[in-house]
Amino acid sequence: MYSLIRRFLFLFDAEMIHVFSLKMLSFASSTGILRLLLKKRVIAPVTVMGIEFPNAVGLAAGLDKNAGHIDALAQCGFGFIEVGTVTPLAQPGNDKPRLFRLPADQAIINRMGFNNNGVSSLLANIQKSDCFRKNKRQCILGINIGKNKNTPLANAVDDYLCCMQQVYDYADYITINISSPNTPGLRELQHGEGLSTLLRQLKNKQTELSGQNRGYVPLVVKIAPDLNDAEINDIAERLLAEKIDGVIATNTSNTRPASLKCKDVAAEEGGLSGLPVFDISTYVLKQLVTALHGKIPVIAAGGILSPRLAQEKINAGASLVQIYTGFIYSGPDLIHECAKNID
Repeated sequence: MYSLIRRFLFLFDAEMIHVFSLKMLSFASSTGILRLLLKKRVIAPVTVMGIEFPNAVGLAAGLDKNAGHIDALAQCGFGFIEVGTVTPLAQPGNDKPRLFRLPADQAIINRMGFNNNGVSSLLANIQKSDCFRKNKRQCILGINIGKNKNTPLANAVDDYLCCMQQVYDYADYITINISSPNTPGLRELQHGEGLSTLLRQLKNKQTELSGQNRGYVPLVVKIAPDLNDAEINDIAERLLAEKIDGVIATNTSNTRPASLKCKDVAAEEGGLSGLPVFDISTYVLKQLVTALHGKIPVIAAGGILSPRLAQEKINAGASLVQIYTGFIYSGPDLIHECAKNID
């Protein structure tokens, strides 16, 4: 049934239908219709970073930037949901159009630019959600934080600390997004002593907040797929040195594989996600797992469009997987099948 729905949805502008679809999903959830249409969430618990996840398949950040649709998405079978990226202040993001489909490639290109309503709005939405009000643990929630576009790179840590302070009591884990290709200069934060300094200050804040009887909320870093071996090894060393709790491999890619069929759309600027990035993201995953010596768990994202590909990420050393583009192309059945078949 979803393939028929997708055929209709893909007739319209990608960003417009994205917003519309989330609203319809939430409407179906609030009326009880969604629960009747979807299979029950697969319960196959896995403990990572001290958190018990109902299953190993999560929603990657970017789909629900403002946490306005948590309840509906939780009914789609995900073991955990990551919302954001959120910034301290609301910002409109980059000019439209900024979201493009490559149907023949089962891929998406986006240059959204951290468009979001700001951290205060995100927290207000979380507080209103049934998942949070009734029993937060029914919905393991990651909150992905970033810096505002107008904040100088030298002051980026201030934005991350501001967001971290505010979301700490609402998140099961917090993701530090330093790898989006759509905020100028952001990926520079992945490298060298600047990365160590940023992580050290965030870990100090984590220690301060957990010492206030607010619990221990793990810190996760999301990295890019466009890294060479030396860069991966350097990042791994710095993550280990600063005792970061987890890492997500990977974000979207600036590369354009020669195999892409939708050549015209492929020329658009932005981050590529979906099936064409599976190989490069899995390569980074394998290199990272080796460099971390099993001391930090890795969450795999990038190109998962079937249960077999989800299992390949697990076989490569991932503890959990995240899906975004696959959810757009295959719907909730993909989540159910991946969660059911992962060993």
